[in-house]
Amino acid sequence: MNRNLTICFTSDIHGYFSDMDYATGVPGTTGLSRCASTFPHDGNTLILDGGDILQGSPFAYWLSRNPAEGAKVSARVMNLAGYQFVTIGNHDFNYGKEALESYLGHLDARCVSANVEGVSGVERTAVVTLENGLRVGITGITTHFVNLWEKPENLEGIKVHEAFPAAAAALEELKKAGVDVTVCIYHGGFENDLTTGKNLSDTGENQAYRICRELDFDILLTGHQHQAKADLQLFGTYACQSPDRCRQYVRMDAEVSDEGDVTAHSRLVDPGKPDERLAAFLAPLDAQNAVFLDQPLGELDVPLLPGDHMEMAENGSLIANFFNQVQLEASGADLSVTSLANVVKGFNKQVTIRDVVATYVFPNTLQTLEVDRRVLKAGLERCAEYFELDESGHLQVGQSFLKPIVQHYNFDYLSGLEVTMDVRRPVGDRVTSMLYEGKELEEGRTLTLCMNNYRATGTGGYPFYAKCRLVRDQPTEISQMIIAYIDRHKHVVVDKRKWLHVIY
Repeated sequence: MNRNLTICFTSDIHGYFSDMDYATGVPGTTGLSRCASTFPHDGNTLILDGGDILQGSPFAYWLSRNPAEGAKVSARVMNLAGYQFVTIGNHDFNYGKEALESYLGHLDARCVSANVEGVSGVERTAVVTLENGLRVGITGITTHFVNLWEKPENLEGIKVHEAFPAAAAALEELKKAGVDVTVCIYHGGFENDLTTGKNLSDTGENQAYRICRELDFDILLTGHQHQAKADLQLFGTYACQSPDRCRQYVRMDAEVSDEGDVTAHSRLVDPGKPDERLAAFLAPLDAQNAVFLDQPLGELDVPLLPGDHMEMAENGSLIANFFNQVQLEASGADLSVTSLANVVKGFNKQVTIRDVVATYVFPNTLQTLEVDRRVLKAGLERCAEYFELDESGHLQVGQSFLKPIVQHYNFDYLSGLEVTMDVRRPVGDRVTSMLYEGKELEEGRTLTLCMNNYRATGTGGYPFYAKCRLVRDQPTEISQMIIAYIDRHKHVVVDKRKWLHVIY
C-alpha cells in the first residue's frame, strides 16, 4: 500500500512572526502567525524551516538588544507554530554563537545541519518514522558563504564547511540508515535558470541546481534567495523554494509506492487568519516593540522619500546620501558607499527608530578600506553595469541585477567622489571622470573608503575590495550608527549633492 508524506516548509522568516507591518504599525496579511494557522498537524506531516529566523525585521532588531534572551522568544514562536525540524540560515549567525545556541537550546524542533560544526544542538542528519511507518531521512546545509559575510567573532569556535560535499556525505549516511525518503533542507538557492538550465552564477553561494543534478535526494527544500518556487522536478529530485517573511509557504505532498518509488507535488499556500495562540503570545510583545520603535529621535531638514530604483540610481538618492553622511562621520573616511534594500521605506522630516530600522534593514557593520583610483574605478564599473539601454535608448536595469534574483542592493551609491558614467560605452569602460575635491583623481593617490562589512568581503560583484587593506573595523551596526547620529544632531541637514552623472 502506498504511503504519504506531507511537508509544510517555510524559510527566511526573518523575524516576521506576527502579521504586523512594522513600517506602518498596523496589521498586514502575511507573517508566520497567519501561515501557521493553516499548517496541518497529524502523524504524517512534517513542519520544516530553512533558516534565517533571528534577523531581518524591526521586531527582530528589538529582540537583538539582548540577543540570547531575544532568541528564546524566537524559539517560543517556532514551538507554538509546531516546527519539527529546522536548519540554520546565514543570518542566524549575526548575533553570535551564544544567541544561536540559545535559540536552538529552547527549540522543540531538531536542528539538522551537515556542514555546521561547533554549535550545540546541531545534528548532521536525523531519521523520523511517521505514523504510517514511513522512514524519512532529513539533513540540512547552509551556504558556506557565511564564512565571507559574517564577522569573525560571531564564528569563533564554529566551522561552516563547503555545502555540496557535506550534502553528499549526509545523503550517503541517510541511505545507509535505510530510509524510505531523503530530504535536504538547504539554506541556499539556485545558480541556474530553471527553464533553460543556463548558469547564472558560479560563485558557489547557491548550489541547489548542482545538488539536484549530481546528487539524488528525493526532496530538496531551498531558501536564501527569497523566491517563490513550487512543483519543480530537476534530475529526479522534487524541489521548491519558500518566499521570505512568510508571504506564502510551500506544501509538498509526497507518495511512496510499495516498490519504493517517490513522487511528489508542491504548491504555494497563502497565509490565512492569525493563529490564536501565536497572536496571543505576540500581541503584548508587538505593543512593547511599538513603543520602542516610535520613540522620536530628531528631525531632518527635508523628507527622504524613495523613488523608483532606476530613478534613484540615475539621479541620486538623498536617502543614500544621508546614510553615507552618517558613515563618513562615524569612520572619518574620505569616501563612503552604501546601498539600498530592494524595498525602501524612507523618512519623513520627523524621524523615529521605526523609520531607521525599517529603511536600513541590514545587520551590517562598518569597515574602512584603503583604495586607489584603480579599485574605485573597478567598483564604479560594476555599478555602471546596473544601467542598460532598451531598444528606444532609455535606461533600464541590467539583467545581472535582476537574475537569478532581484538585487538592487548590489548597486552602490558613492559620496565624496564626483563621477561621470557614459552608458553608451562598453561595459567595463563606462567611467569617464572621477573628481575628488574638484580635481581628477590621480592614478597613484590612495584614499580611504568606508562601506558595510558585507560589501568589504567582495560579494555582490566587487571581489577587488576583499584584497584592499583594512584600515578600520567598527563592530557597531550601521542602523545603530544612524540612530545615534540623529539622536546626537537632533536637526540634521542632509547632503544634497549629486555625486553621479549618467550620460546615455
